[in-house]
Amino acid sequence: MSVEPQLPVPDSGPRPDPAEAPAGKAADETLEDYTLRFAPRSYRRWTPMVVATTALGGIAYMADFSIGAGIGLTHGTGNALAAILVAAVVIFVTGFPLAYYAARYNIDLDLITRGSGFGYYGSVLTSVIFASFTFIFFALEGSIMAQGLKLGFGLPLWLGYALSTCMVIPLVVYGMKALSKLQVWTTPVWLLLMVGPLLYLIATDPGTVHTFLSYRGAHGNGGINAASVLLGAGVCLSLIAQIGEQVDYLRFMPPKTDGNRRSWWTAVVMAGPGWVVLGALKQAIGVFLAVYVLSEVGAASATEPIRQFTGAFAAMMPSWLVIPLAVVLVVISQIKINVTNAYSGSLAWTNSFTRVTKRYPGRMVFVLANLAFALVLMEADMFSFLNSVLGFYSNCAIAWIVTVATDIIVNKYLLKLSPQAPEFRRGMLYAVNPVGVVSFTAASGLSIALYFHALGDALQPYSPVAAAVIAFVLTPLTAVLTKGRFYLRRTTDGIGAPLLDPDGNPSPARYTCHVCRQEFERPDLAACHRHAAVICSLCLSTDRTGAHVLPAAPAS
Repeated sequence: MSVEPQLPVPDSGPRPDPAEAPAGKAADETLEDYTLRFAPRSYRRWTPMVVATTALGGIAYMADFSIGAGIGLTHGTGNALAAILVAAVVIFVTGFPLAYYAARYNIDLDLITRGSGFGYYGSVLTSVIFASFTFIFFALEGSIMAQGLKLGFGLPLWLGYALSTCMVIPLVVYGMKALSKLQVWTTPVWLLLMVGPLLYLIATDPGTVHTFLSYRGAHGNGGINAASVLLGAGVCLSLIAQIGEQVDYLRFMPPKTDGNRRSWWTAVVMAGPGWVVLGALKQAIGVFLAVYVLSEVGAASATEPIRQFTGAFAAMMPSWLVIPLAVVLVVISQIKINVTNAYSGSLAWTNSFTRVTKRYPGRMVFVLANLAFALVLMEADMFSFLNSVLGFYSNCAIAWIVTVATDIIVNKYLLKLSPQAPEFRRGMLYAVNPVGVVSFTAASGLSIALYFHALGDALQPYSPVAAAVIAFVLTPLTAVLTKGRFYLRRTTDGIGAPLLDPDGNPSPARYTCHVCRQEFERPDLAACHRHAAVICSLCLSTDRTGAHVLPAAPAS
């Protein structure tokens, strides 16, 4: 039986044991930025275009130039461009449903994953994978910035690593409020410095285009080779998890109404799956610039963005201005992306830790932890084995994202086995849903085995394809075999008021959580099993005894 408290819920009733309540710092959402929960309408005051600009500012990373350069110098321009295109199509298709759910229902990718095949605790595994993505790419970007500081100011790399790590801390403390201002103001300068040199070289020296297009690479034969394309696509597909960082911003989209429908959809597509268009362009530019500077700096340095842009700037401006501008570009890019990496990583780590331990230490603890992981990787010279790390990582990322996207597209909308409205609250979900967990584990496990030549050298390039295909097939198959019965532990949260308003947006009705005494909007609450009152999702997450969690009541 579900508990139906009277609405509005009175601010009364016995107080639970303080040990069952979350830390008081969680109430300061200016700092915590809705780490484990739905982002309420009262906080989402930005226009769709401001949210989109903020989200797109987070893809200013320079690693794309290195990724493209590494693929191009190894396999040739033709194979590199084909690999970039293949990866971009996969990333766009899988990213669209995730971006829509985040913007429509105002929840991050971990909360989406919980209700899209993984279960309340099952998604901890993918949260750790996403957190790993953020500190891996933080390390890459920090390494690139350290290279720029060494070239521009003579700083030793170890000091550059430390500086690039510490400088983002004050910027990431205040979450979306601070990041939106940073990204909006720095994006025009970044775009000008990135695109300007390319346009100048093409306009003044058309021969560079021919050299670029005809480059065969160290292992290329001048033609398009399927193995080379798939190997390159596997590296590019390591970026598929970037949609998680886009979603961390898209969850702050305003409600979709008839008045803002066009701008709302434009922002969702641009800042959601649309990020890959700019990402693919940067990878292609990386190939172009690497080929351009190859004869001057050598293959080892041609993959370094600071060398690429120093060579490009040298062709269009006085020598005294070349290195300062290249350093400015690298520093701006590193700040723009690494505040996002630190921010998103802190959300993912906090989500995982709180669910497993039922303790809420605060987001800033994990900002520092994520930065520490990244600094260790930088000091270990991760940049020197970039493509190997990304090629391995991509198998896990592909399996996860394809599983969640397939659950939304196929299981929710085609097979109707998964509930369309996302659910994330403890007590409403089973601990583990085999649909996502089995599909992800099988897809990532087999693809990693392929990547490490366990099934022979001939199949090794196909590991990313295996990850995507296995996840795509097993996700609906497992849902059919289990008849979708492991998605919802309950069909009602015990509150009579609807979750959605007449426009289909999350309801803004507010009620008081009887544990922490804070007000929350309707989607962030459930009835309390112990009292005739409601409890917020964070207090449910930190309820160590489970006394407030509603009992199972599956559909008959």
